[in-house]
Amino acid sequence: MSAKRILLSESEMPQAWYNLQADLPGQIPPPRHPATRQPVGPADLEPIFAKALIEQEVSRERWIEIPDEIRRVLAIWRPSPLVRAFNLEKALGTCARIYFKDESHSPAGSHKPNTAVAQAYYNKMEGIYQLTTETGAGQWGAALAFSCAQFGIKCKVFMVKVSYHQKPYRRSMMHVWGGEVTPSPSEETEAGRTILAEDPDCPGSLGIAISEAVEAAIARDDTKYTLGSVLNHVMLHQTITGLEAEQQMKIAGDSPDVIIGCVGGGSNYAGLAFPFLRHKIAGAEMRFIAAEPQSCPTMSRGQYRYDFGDTAGLTPLMKMHTLGHTFIPAGIHAGGLRYHGMAPSLSYAAKLGLIEAAAFHQIECFEAAKLFAETEGTIPAPETSHAIRAAIVEALRCKETGKEECILFNFSGHGICDLSSYDRFFAGALEDFAYPQDRIERALAQLPVIE
Repeated sequence: MSAKRILLSESEMPQAWYNLQADLPGQIPPPRHPATRQPVGPADLEPIFAKALIEQEVSRERWIEIPDEIRRVLAIWRPSPLVRAFNLEKALGTCARIYFKDESHSPAGSHKPNTAVAQAYYNKMEGIYQLTTETGAGQWGAALAFSCAQFGIKCKVFMVKVSYHQKPYRRSMMHVWGGEVTPSPSEETEAGRTILAEDPDCPGSLGIAISEAVEAAIARDDTKYTLGSVLNHVMLHQTITGLEAEQQMKIAGDSPDVIIGCVGGGSNYAGLAFPFLRHKIAGAEMRFIAAEPQSCPTMSRGQYRYDFGDTAGLTPLMKMHTLGHTFIPAGIHAGGLRYHGMAPSLSYAAKLGLIEAAAFHQIECFEAAKLFAETEGTIPAPETSHAIRAAIVEALRCKETGKEECILFNFSGHGICDLSSYDRFFAGALEDFAYPQDRIERALAQLPVIE
């Protein structure tokens, strides 16, 4: 029998990140200044981000070395396992071979520390006292709180209000690592107060929380902002996942035909997919599927346009798949996928036809998560369940056609802190929600017009 868990030694951890920008045909359209609408330069980003991260954001170098101090912290849980899902295959009766890269072993229980550790390190090297950020489901906030604790930096998190109440244990994790957590929208920022004045019961969104976190960072010289997804340097840091998976697939003597991940802002999927995507660009036959919620269908029903990354319009404009920065998604339990935009690099790859999108309802995803937990053991995060659902759909397609394909997906995080969501699922209290087209069109109508 083939090995179920394929492991790498600590010495086999990748020593450099892979930068997809070096191999993409053409160039990703540059970000633009929120006021002048002109392309931004590095100096425009310095009030918000550490200089080293800005350099990575615009770099077109194929390989960027991972500093030893970052690798030292990553070694707490990396390299992560690649697992053959034999039991899931058997339950489905499929001829497909299913593998998943298990990112649930990090202290925060997800892929998010891969970039949080790097961002905390580079800010520490520049003498930054405090980092601000937003978080949806709490995975990113927990990851940054953990990472800041490793380097002695303060951490301030604005957590989307609906998730703040749905996921109290993620909030507790942030507190354990010394993070300060505020439900967003809040009275602490002008952006938050403006939203609450218009809608006192606003459930919040990642766009609103980003506005608050950016405003809080700009207000202090010793504070910078960090983002857990979307930006190029975040995608870069996450590629350690795919680079490890490449090595592990070779050990397994296999090669993926279909590569899947859930997408909110795009980081966990980019982390797995981008190292493999360079082979597709070079001519290899592979399919790349980005799984998203029907209730926040950024890639499926959004437009590829310039838009703000936040609701208040404080961030640079990025060309990306977007539902509009004023879009307020439904309060589904996959809080980490409730974002109006998609990473410019991933959006550009989709525009080129390299990546396809698939949207799923939350009940079918919870059903997929239950089957996975029953067969493979680990309880998935609601976000991760979208990738599992997409993998099951592909495996059943193989069953129907008799085509033996290799399916690889990113198990982006466990759901131990999401058990209340499962309670609601078992109680029949969850509802599927397909966003009305007219409400999407209203949000899209407010996009800035940039040629």
